Amino acid sequence: MNQKLNDLKKNLWEVADELRANSGLKASAYSIPVLGLIFLKFADDKYGQFEDEIVKEYEALKGGRREKKIEEIAIEKCGFYLPEQSRYSYLLNLSEEENVANKIKEAMEGIEKFSPEFVGVLPKDNYHDLNTDDNNKILNRLLRNFNDIPTDFENDIFGEVYEYFLGNFALAEGQGGGEFYTPRTVVRYMVEVLQPSEGKVLDPACGSGGMFVQTAHYAQAHKVRNGGQPLNLRAYGVERTGETVKLAKMNLFLNNIRGEITEANSYYADPYNSFGNFDYVLANPPFNVDNVELDLVKNQNRFNTYGVPQTKGKKPKVPNANYLWINQFATALNEKGKAALVMANSASDAGHSEKEIRKALIEDGSVSQMVALPSNMFSTVTLPATLWFFDRQKKKKDEILFIDARNIFTQIDRALREFSDEQIKNLAIINRLYEEDSESFYALIKEYEESRDSATSDEEKKYFQKQIDWLLERFPDGKYQDVIGLCKVATLDGEDGIIDQDYSLNPGRYVGVVIEDDGMTAEQFKDNLADLNDELKKLNEEARGLEVQIEKNLDSLVIEYE
Repeated sequence: MNQKLNDLKKNLWEVADELRANSGLKASAYSIPVLGLIFLKFADDKYGQFEDEIVKEYEALKGGRREKKIEEIAIEKCGFYLPEQSRYSYLLNLSEEENVANKIKEAMEGIEKFSPEFVGVLPKDNYHDLNTDDNNKILNRLLRNFNDIPTDFENDIFGEVYEYFLGNFALAEGQGGGEFYTPRTVVRYMVEVLQPSEGKVLDPACGSGGMFVQTAHYAQAHKVRNGGQPLNLRAYGVERTGETVKLAKMNLFLNNIRGEITEANSYYADPYNSFGNFDYVLANPPFNVDNVELDLVKNQNRFNTYGVPQTKGKKPKVPNANYLWINQFATALNEKGKAALVMANSASDAGHSEKEIRKALIEDGSVSQMVALPSNMFSTVTLPATLWFFDRQKKKKDEILFIDARNIFTQIDRALREFSDEQIKNLAIINRLYEEDSESFYALIKEYEESRDSATSDEEKKYFQKQIDWLLERFPDGKYQDVIGLCKVATLDGEDGIIDQDYSLNPGRYVGVVIEDDGMTAEQFKDNLADLNDELKKLNEEARGLEVQIEKNLDSLVIEYE
């Protein structure tokens, strides 16, 4: 499925990028109309899943005392209503003689009519700007190519596709600045650890809203815990880029998530009065941002509760914004709140005022878990990252669980890595075991056994058996234990404790490294080393001979040239 999705994104990008080149527009100007069409496609596909049910109820109630308008039924069942002119199939069948740009605008207006919260969100006039001469041809081709998007993915395929597009548009424009899009598998792992059920969710750097979608999907899949009651999550996002705000609203719309997305700069604006106000906070904020005005942040409770990061001297400033974000997460939680954020590795060991903030957070018992991520997980940067987790209900305030996941990944192409479904589950189960939840551990073992037994190929059977072995080798009794190279529970005091490590939150300092046993005796090792040394001497001699020969050849060339 992952390969299928990656192929889809690549194909869609090639189509869009080719047309971008022909349109003469910059990537930043072209991205919104392209993503608007993809939005229409996904809206149509989702509506189609409910259409029979909507029509059936409409016909059953028609003419009776309980008669309802079809748009009312659609909104109840699907979350929105699509009139005929807003259907993708309608646009797809337009001829090149039609003014396709106007028809797309009318399609967007049709959605706005029945979902007024979308007024000003959907792109409408952008389609007239693609190309003055071949506008219809370009739009018809886009519609045809985007019609190939398969519908058998989860609903957040829209988020997958447009975040991939946004990342590529950013690369095409040479954009950077520490901002990048969070790999979906990393978000899924964050959510799997937090186990959100219901309540208010904050993402103060929400981008396209992917954190909200994964949170909602997890809560929906596990709502049986709440007796199967309707999903009771509300999303609150802050995003500083206006166009991305619109895309986040589209994503919430497609996934039927209630909430608000506000355009603001989270350093200076706190539109939801976040202090102590949220059940969950998730985000992947930009790393190492400087030039944040100290005077504008130092008096905000959400930033100064544990101390404001600042340099010394007559004119102190914020060295970078990493610890502003960390403070925001810790202080936004209510008494039962949990949080997860992606942060640059450097923050785990940062010194000076940042160390003092980290010390205060640790001694307050706010930090519950730290996870070192593999490199090359992000498509636009190679900067190594760490996941920080906070838990206000944490029982053991003087302990922190450290996990080193740097060697746990699946290579998806030459440059990029991700977590597989099973790697997400295996990593998340460590936290469950730490919380003394052996039941979930054995349920996962059983899930793998059933997958193994139902597998149709030997390769699949071996794969799921490997997952079982991985878990049982490390946690044979179904209980948490420290595993060298993987996980370690560190306390504040004690030998090699957090205080001894100068309040570092770098998992590598605690987890240790596995030293592989090569099976050789001491004598065998000495003999092997001697053989290698002899081989090195021979290679050095050959190298010196080659150097002499090269010099002779060069001398002869110089003489011949003269």
